[in-house]
Amino acid sequence: MKWCAAVPLLASSLFAQTIQKSHTTENLRGVSAPAPNVIWASGTHGTYLRTTDGGTTWIAAHVPGAETLDFRDVEAFDANLAFLLAAGPGETSRIYKTTTGGASWQLQFTNHDPHGFFDCMAFWDRNHGIAVGDPVDGKFELITTRDGGRHWQPVDPDALPPALDGEGAFAASGTCIAVKGKSNVWFATGGRAARVFHSADAGKTWTVVDTPIVHGADSTGIFSIAFRDALHGVIAGGDYKQPDKDGPNLAFTDDGGRTWTLASISPQWYLSAVSFSTKPIVVGSFFALGSARAAYAVNIRDKAWQKTWNLNLNAIAIAPDGQAFAVGPKGLIVTLSAQ
Repeated sequence: MKWCAAVPLLASSLFAQTIQKSHTTENLRGVSAPAPNVIWASGTHGTYLRTTDGGTTWIAAHVPGAETLDFRDVEAFDANLAFLLAAGPGETSRIYKTTTGGASWQLQFTNHDPHGFFDCMAFWDRNHGIAVGDPVDGKFELITTRDGGRHWQPVDPDALPPALDGEGAFAASGTCIAVKGKSNVWFATGGRAARVFHSADAGKTWTVVDTPIVHGADSTGIFSIAFRDALHGVIAGGDYKQPDKDGPNLAFTDDGGRTWTLASISPQWYLSAVSFSTKPIVVGSFFALGSARAAYAVNIRDKAWQKTWNLNLNAIAIAPDGQAFAVGPKGLIVTLSAQ
C-alpha cells in the first residue's frame, strides 16, 4: 500500500481496502453495482459473477455456449436483471441478458460483420440502452434498444462524424461510453485521436470534440468516461503499454463535454477506468484505476491524490451506498472505501 502526497482534508482511517474471494482465476474486465450488496462482474471464458451480500459470497459461473467469449462489460439493474457484452471481432461480439439472476441467459445480439468489434454499452434505464463498436467503413458502429434488448437497431452512420484513420474505442473496462438522464450519451476514443462524441437525443445526432489526452499510438487514448450529471464529466486513459508513464491522462468538463481541461492532479499513470463517487465527501470526488495502481481524489481539480493503492485493476463500479468495487486479473475483486 503506497501513499502519495495527501490532501489533509481526510484522515487515513477513513480509507479501507478489502480483497474478496471471487472463486475464479479468470481475468475480470466488467463490474456493475446496481444496489447495495448486489454486484455483478464479468470476464474471460464466458465468466460472470454475482453477489447479493456485498461480496461476502461470490458465485462464479459461465454462460452456456459462451465459454470462448470475453465479457468486457456487464450492466445490471438488480439481483436478477443483467446484460453482458462480449467484445471481439465478428461474431464474438455479442450481448446476452438474464432476468433470472444468471439461471438462464438469452442471446440478444450477435455482430455478423467480420470487420466489426463492439467495445462497451450503457443503459439509461432497463429498457433503453446503447452499445458502441469500432469504426466500419469510416464510421463508429452503434446500436440501440428501446425494449430491454429484445431488438437492437443500428444507428444511422450518416448521423455520426467520420472516424479518423487509426481511431477506435477501447474495451478495457466497459466504460468507453456513458449516459445520463433520458437522452445524453458520450463515447470516447483512442489511437490516432483522443476524442469525445456526444449525442443529446439518444443517438439520433452527434457532435465530436478533441481532447488533450495523450494519443497517436494504437495503445494510447481515452479508455474511460464518466459523468456525474449532464454537465460534469471526466475522461481517463494513457498508454496501456507504458502503465507507469505520466500523463496527460486525465481531463474534465464542466459544460457537458463541449470542452475538456487537463486535470492538474499528479501523477497521472495509465488509467483504464474512472467513476464518480455516489456519496462524495466533496462534490466531484472520484476513483480512478489501472494496471499500475488505483487512487481516490476529493476533487478533479486537486493537485495530488488523496489516497493510492498498489493494485492491478481493470474496472470499477460504485454502489448506491458509496461502496466501490473494482476487478482485475486472476479473479481479483477488491473494495475501495472512502467513507
